[in-house]
Amino acid sequence: MLIHNISQLLTLTPNPQRGSELGTLNFIEDGAVLVRNGLIEAVGKADDLERKVSPNEPRLNAGGKVVLPGFVDPHTHLVWAGDRAAEFEMRLQGKSYMEIMAAGGGIASTVSQTRAAAPSELLTQTRSRAMSMFRHGTTTAEAKSGYGLETQAEIAQLSALLELDAEGPLEISPTFLGAHAIAPEYKEDPEGYTTHICDPMLPAVKAWWQENASGRPLPFVDVFCEAGVFSLEQTRRILETAKNLGFPLKVHADEFENLGGASLAAELGATSADHLVKTSGDDIKRLAQSDTVAVALPCTPFGLAESHYTPAQAILKAGGLLAIASDINPGTAWCESMQFVIALACRYLKLTPAQAIAAATINAAAAIQRADRIGSITPGKQADLIILSVPDYRHLGYRFGSNLVQRVIKKGKEFKL
Repeated sequence: MLIHNISQLLTLTPNPQRGSELGTLNFIEDGAVLVRNGLIEAVGKADDLERKVSPNEPRLNAGGKVVLPGFVDPHTHLVWAGDRAAEFEMRLQGKSYMEIMAAGGGIASTVSQTRAAAPSELLTQTRSRAMSMFRHGTTTAEAKSGYGLETQAEIAQLSALLELDAEGPLEISPTFLGAHAIAPEYKEDPEGYTTHICDPMLPAVKAWWQENASGRPLPFVDVFCEAGVFSLEQTRRILETAKNLGFPLKVHADEFENLGGASLAAELGATSADHLVKTSGDDIKRLAQSDTVAVALPCTPFGLAESHYTPAQAILKAGGLLAIASDINPGTAWCESMQFVIALACRYLKLTPAQAIAAATINAAAAIQRADRIGSITPGKQADLIILSVPDYRHLGYRFGSNLVQRVIKKGKEFKL
């Protein structure tokens, strides 16, 4: 089909944007997009593309509104059961996230609820969140396990993610996060749990994946490198084991303390280092000298009512690759909307709307190794686009709390919302 009558067509760049390049939208006024067989075939001025289509080919009138790539959410904890509303109230009464976690709340609480959930219930709860994300314009999302903390419970979460990905319309890039917290069975023996992740968990996950994932590449392996969770040395052991088994890598780093996880991510060639609230200047330089994407999660400090956010401007000044993500999870950031993430990024990371959009599309795609397929409106890439209800892209960031996405196009198929 030919998508036409577009006020601003934001094609972005086909490759991720580093440092001062962030925010290159390459927008075309009165543009059009030609989609065939689920792929973008051509992009340009409407008059030029009209000559490329036959009169009987379908057309989609964008109504004089903005068209841009579908959002990519490169850090989510999408699959879980239950909620932690009681902990939110505890935080309002002065308890810190780490204090709640040390008392058996936090991740451990969700682990208990997720382990107890029937597979059908886990799938139902997760599907609801996935569809809400899609309605808000996210067309592809990374999604982690990490609320099982034992082999079969972790595999159950990965299985749910594969099933939801097959269902669509949200496309899912899975991550194994067995190292999300110390399993309750190993509460007094974090070294023992670290060894258990390295063997037998990682080999078991690889064997299961190769048998059940229909030839898909191995999922990412992620580790929560943080004081009271996994030390830098424990993180290194897990990631090096995963790398030797052929898994691509991600790291939760520097959310509460600067342990050096960002530098480790760069050293090991991790696809991304995420959170990065307390990251040092030296770590930022090492990240910027690598291809590891720095993923900021502004919903998390917002959800915790913290005043410190990812030092995005320092990352950009150093020439780094910056993406943004929702971190949707039951404890600190139950948010399905990348539009709200963009609004927070403008206010607390001091990004312009154009920079935030690039960080939520092409750079976010790079943070899950998919920039060659999604994240920009480029001929040959997948036709994942969103049509807004507004004529100016700057309404993203400027407005918040409502849904500005009017239509979603996923793999060339239109979804009216």
